[in-house]
Amino acid sequence: MNDINLKDMLATALQAASSARELILSYYDGNFDIEIKADQTPVTVADRGAEQIIRNIISAAYPEHGIFGEEFGADDKDTEFLWLVDPIDGTKSFVKRYGMFSTQIALMHHGELVLGVSCAPAMNELVWATRGGGAHDANGRLHVSEVGSIDAASISTGNIQSLAASKRWPALGRVLARCNRSRGYGDYYHYHRLAAGQLDAVIESDVNILDIAALYVIVTEAGGVFTDLDGQALNLDTRSVLAATPKLHASLTAELARV
Repeated sequence: MNDINLKDMLATALQAASSARELILSYYDGNFDIEIKADQTPVTVADRGAEQIIRNIISAAYPEHGIFGEEFGADDKDTEFLWLVDPIDGTKSFVKRYGMFSTQIALMHHGELVLGVSCAPAMNELVWATRGGGAHDANGRLHVSEVGSIDAASISTGNIQSLAASKRWPALGRVLARCNRSRGYGDYYHYHRLAAGQLDAVIESDVNILDIAALYVIVTEAGGVFTDLDGQALNLDTRSVLAATPKLHASLTAELARV
């Protein structure tokens, strides 16, 4: 990582998130049209406008970098530097105006996630991290908790539709029956809480890499372990998440494998 300037790249990502935030909130407080995409998820002019702002800022600073975005895709994912952008992760929340949405910006270098910015405009939360530089919010550096047992853990589940239809469903039931507290925060929110030590694990089975790339960097830089439900490292095709404190991650991996 010594050959790239993550500090300057982080500054670009933070600028992009801030500019997108202004546009998103201008629509959030007003009126906008809603379209339904082929996958039955909503999209608005705010989604597209925010992604275009982010793309413009990144491209102006790093014209040689690739960009893979939720709304406009990617011309080429096989680049040395690839930015991963979800302008509004949680568009349904944006549309219904209950605030649980965020802008996600991450950077891959030769396939390794090295930078993440997660901005929740309506909730006024901003968290960021760089590989080797730690995870931070406005109050300082973030650290996961020291909880290491399922019995003592607070666990949040997000999108789990395919998990509910799988052989792992009874295993998840055993986990939630044992844990100290279960929640279903979803989206960016439970990852922010995990990184801050306010929650101990997150389990999801229906995500895409644009939802979680920045959050992966944030959680791991806060000391957590972040894999898919099979314990595999993230890649562009990742669809599930098991993120937790180190000791708890190992226990949960073993328990969820007992199908």
